[in-house]
Amino acid sequence: MITTGADLDDALWHGGWYRFAHALPSPNFGMRPSGTAIDLIVIHAISLPPGQFGGREVEQLFTNTLDWNAHPYFDTIKGLKVSAHFYIQRNGELWQFVDCDARAWHAGNSHYRGRDNCNDNSIGIELEGVEGGAFEVAQYETLGSLCAALTSRHAITHIAGHEHIAPGRKSDPGTGFSWALLQQNLGWPTQCFPEVLKPLLTR
Repeated sequence: MITTGADLDDALWHGGWYRFAHALPSPNFGMRPSGTAIDLIVIHAISLPPGQFGGREVEQLFTNTLDWNAHPYFDTIKGLKVSAHFYIQRNGELWQFVDCDARAWHAGNSHYRGRDNCNDNSIGIELEGVEGGAFEVAQYETLGSLCAALTSRHAITHIAGHEHIAPGRKSDPGTGFSWALLQQNLGWPTQCFPEVLKPLLTR
């Protein structure tokens, strides 16, 4: 188990809300099953429209306020109701949409390490980007700080991409994401990462 101790809780968290994130509460969440251990972090990539950065469209999607007529692509996702706990913009700015104690709707049909329905036991983090594209240094810095902060509150033991919990259906964050850099920033051992990534990691 990775942990930094509960003594940081008051400084970092207000309940399940991270003090260093901009809170934008989403209606798209539910209760976790009773007794569920939150032990997995899932990394995603998203941008709306795909490949366009810096707008408020992801926020609008997660808060059910997106204008479906604003771009032709939006017609392909019309009516979609999803969320993630966190969203990291290209400049490293951090937004939070769902209380970490609640179940965000980010994983979909998923399976990892012998368990289905990864929404139940995971924290979902979206990075502003595209599948297979590169991410910014500022995003890795924010992601590293956030993952470390999550271990002060939850018994996180594993971290994976959407592609690892829904293979064949999802491919984000993709080949442009540096798992080696994330591991370097976190100092976590290889057993915390998906088996397929171990040749890319250092220990």
